[in-house]
Amino acid sequence: MAVAWRPTLPLILIFALIVYEEWVSIPTCKIVPSAGDLGQPATESQDDLEDLKVMMVANLLLLGSEAGFVNIYFRDYYMSKFFRKSLEILKPDMLLVLGDVSAKGSELTRTNWVSVLHQFHGLLGPFLGLPYHVILGDRDIGQCSGLNVNSVNWVASNFPGLDSAGCGAFEISNTSFVSLNSVALLCGNNNLRFGVEKVVERESVDLQMEADGTTESMKDSGEFWETDHNFLWKESTISSGSGPVLLLHFPLHRTADGNCSGVNPSKRSLKLSRESSNPLDGRGLVGRGPYNISLTLPSNVSEYIFQALKPRIVFSAHTPGFCDHLHPDGTREVTVPAMTWNAGDNPGFVVATFHRNRRPETVSYCSLAGESQIVIAYISFMVLFVSAMLLAKPPIVRCSRR
Repeated sequence: MAVAWRPTLPLILIFALIVYEEWVSIPTCKIVPSAGDLGQPATESQDDLEDLKVMMVANLLLLGSEAGFVNIYFRDYYMSKFFRKSLEILKPDMLLVLGDVSAKGSELTRTNWVSVLHQFHGLLGPFLGLPYHVILGDRDIGQCSGLNVNSVNWVASNFPGLDSAGCGAFEISNTSFVSLNSVALLCGNNNLRFGVEKVVERESVDLQMEADGTTESMKDSGEFWETDHNFLWKESTISSGSGPVLLLHFPLHRTADGNCSGVNPSKRSLKLSRESSNPLDGRGLVGRGPYNISLTLPSNVSEYIFQALKPRIVFSAHTPGFCDHLHPDGTREVTVPAMTWNAGDNPGFVVATFHRNRRPETVSYCSLAGESQIVIAYISFMVLFVSAMLLAKPPIVRCSRR
């Protein structure tokens, strides 16, 4: 009786592997209360037809034509399943990618960049039917010393909604978004940085005129003041949080002892360091190539952005881990983790729901299966499959001569 079902063992294991692959691709999501409300339980309100649900990912670190066998047939395979399952289960209205699409895009020729774009579109799959927006990271366009205006313009032209400086502004479901090329904001006086400043000033003017209900030119009012880095804006009476949703690659400045809370508030997922004179030099190693995960925008740049845009909430990236930070003026900044195994064993992403009537956003942190977990499962399945094949093999019957 026991021998009868042995031949079916390999088939049972193959079926179990298929079921496991589907199950392990499902993200685990948890609502994260604001850093200012960690003592209060997180609650999820019933979705409203006018709510906007946005999935945010970062640091895909794609290799394009340089991707090896493991990346193409294992990592990309699972990442595409993660995207597909997330779309099926979470049903987002939009996708945001907060920089570092490529692992080393600043070093690539345009032909090689095209292969990265093909890989990117292959991973997104069904998301291509939704509105999506991509901002640029330092891996995509390079460090200050090698920042090339023409290259940045070309990379930006391949993603929807970006201008020649790598910035964007759009509105969807009555929610306004502004994305800035934060890499250029780290560099000195150059055309890219001036282009980003123009976007900030334009959005600041629009915000002030909307609040005042006037079309008066701010430059004619003489109500501008400046910082030590020649940033200009009107000293606004608009309250914090009245502006657009701000999208950045680099996090805004925060003090070294600033609170960085997340799913586990006792652990800091974002390491911080003091500013240096050349912030893009001396970078550590994460994934493929140099990567300084402690880098934030300088304090004067951050203050400029706060004063000019009064962001409703800030979403940033660049770090492998998730972070939820509350700035002194009450602005919430959520740092989106890396969604790749090239940056660590704990990929994840963020889902933010923007409610009507400007109610506080609902932010969920979603974690994905670690690479080591899946590799161990495959090894276990392989051992069991070989054992099952040996058990299923019919016994050899030897005939004896008389």
